[in-house]
Amino acid sequence: MLNPQKLEKFYKEFIKDLPKWVQDGIVQVDLTLLKKFNLLNKTPEEEKEIQAQFPFYFHVIESDEKVALFNNQFIVWIVPKVVEDVPTTLTLIALVQKEKPRLEIAFSTAGVYNTPKYVLKVLRHFLTEVIDTEEEIASITKI
Repeated sequence: MLNPQKLEKFYKEFIKDLPKWVQDGIVQVDLTLLKKFNLLNKTPEEEKEIQAQFPFYFHVIESDEKVALFNNQFIVWIVPKVVEDVPTTLTLIALVQKEKPRLEIAFSTAGVYNTPKYVLKVLRHFLTEVIDTEEEIASITKI
């Protein structure tokens, strides 16, 4: 598992040139995206079921600048900041392969969507999407 010093080194490398690492750009979370991913209006029972299917456990490192979540599969950096007087959260998701992270997705929440509820719902969606994509790639390479 990566140590905190390595996590910080990778974070600084990614953040200093984000467009290089995330060619698709930073995904902006808005109402359209939440509807597209069906992340609105879940009943408490549906939320519990989704949570049961979300078996991710993370170590947490918190600093003044950000929160880093990590395990043997992912590193997630959650970076709160103010952009043009609007509280915003930038979230970076990296997949760890052979002790080296590969930045997969970056998304940003701002305004009414900048709440822990939406940050975590979108994070859970993207983590699941990355896992599904990796499983699909693995199944293709086995053929």
